[in-house]
Amino acid sequence: MSANEFDVVVVGGGPGGEACAAACARAGASVALVERDLVGGECPYWGCMPSKALLRPGQVVAEAARTPGAAEMLTGAFDVDSVFERRDEVVRHLDDASHAGRIEKRGVELVRGHGRLDGGRRVVVEPVDGDSRTLVATKAVVLAPGSRAAMPPIDGLVDAVPWTNREATLVSTVPRSMAIVGGGVIAVELAQSFASLGCDVTIVEMGDRLLQREEPEAARLITEALRRVGVTVRCGTRTTRVDRGDEGVRLSVDGGDDVVTEELLVATGRAGNVEGLGLESVGVEAGRGGTIAVTDCMHVDGHPWLFVVGDANGRAQLTHTAVYQAKVAARNALGLETHCVEDRVAAPRVVYTEPNLCAVGHTLETATAAGIRARAFDRDPQQVAAGSFYGRGTEGLARLVVDLDTGALVGATFVGTDIAELLHSATIAIVGEVPLERLRHCVAPFPTRSEVWTRLVELMDRDEELAARS
Repeated sequence: MSANEFDVVVVGGGPGGEACAAACARAGASVALVERDLVGGECPYWGCMPSKALLRPGQVVAEAARTPGAAEMLTGAFDVDSVFERRDEVVRHLDDASHAGRIEKRGVELVRGHGRLDGGRRVVVEPVDGDSRTLVATKAVVLAPGSRAAMPPIDGLVDAVPWTNREATLVSTVPRSMAIVGGGVIAVELAQSFASLGCDVTIVEMGDRLLQREEPEAARLITEALRRVGVTVRCGTRTTRVDRGDEGVRLSVDGGDDVVTEELLVATGRAGNVEGLGLESVGVEAGRGGTIAVTDCMHVDGHPWLFVVGDANGRAQLTHTAVYQAKVAARNALGLETHCVEDRVAAPRVVYTEPNLCAVGHTLETATAAGIRARAFDRDPQQVAAGSFYGRGTEGLARLVVDLDTGALVGATFVGTDIAELLHSATIAIVGEVPLERLRHCVAPFPTRSEVWTRLVELMDRDEELAARS
């Protein structure tokens, strides 16, 4: 095998690409990983990690304020510089030596530069400096190019030079005011982060509510939490034009007063980084939103040697699902047929606001739309004994969506302080199709908020239809 020939060539060193390269190398394959930016990708440097570092101080203070004894110690304002210093530590000062070193220790050759397909099983790498290099894959090419912030077609938006998550999470000063166009996860997390740091934040969302894919009641609780910390939420409001001038950024909107703020953040979704990948050289076209359709084995239909994992396949744009898909792709690339079946509906998701919103599987609405005869069972997790210690005096939600025909869980949603850790038990129950008769025997420790599972099972036991079948 020549110096430019590998069993597997992976293009993109984000969570999916890194995990796929590592899995192939562990199985004994020779692997090249091509990355033009930082190994580790969006999540550790501009996404998941810095945003959580910015959210955490506000969460700690909010919980302390609800806790007698600790509340009396709270005086003064945030030390914003210290918040940013901690954020910089979390993103390792944009140094990818840790990620790069880890992948190289596994025997993967890291190739720095932009990679593009040049026909079947061939990848041309254009480095920042130096000559191009052509890599040949004997078994498979895996594309893991990640995604970028999508820019909606609003007049004047691009000329106004708005922030995306990259600028917002690495900000060095807090603006006096900020408008956020969009009402999804990035929008609500960064709205709460900046509000806690003293910024006057306005969310402008064209839909009728925030967090459209989640349970309406859960979205309501997050909206109320944002308003409590001073965020202005304007739903059902479409931005028609954006202008930046001496007064700041002006958003012209339908059906209301203009919004004028110092800065503007666009958080209206993600688009796959498929431009310049050389897809045309192998007869593949990207679809809507810059996504490349794949089979459940993660390969492009009709191209059994070409795999796509992570945001660019559009199945579930989450770090952990990219890693799951990567492991499936690695096995298939090496001839071990494996199907990816739990990366869509059963993908767990968390909104790290205060309180957390976390969910897995269906909402009641999506279950019904999928033809499932479903019923929802609700309790407030703050009303169990542990609610005296966590999120004292706040309102929460625990909802299980049950398939009445099988008695198995098909969805779960939790809202509460530091409640995201409850989600994995729900994921196991849904993926494992655990029926009510087995859940009855799962004993929750006291006093933890896991006891809400016991309360929910009691509700299901009172349901005549479920009780009859179990």
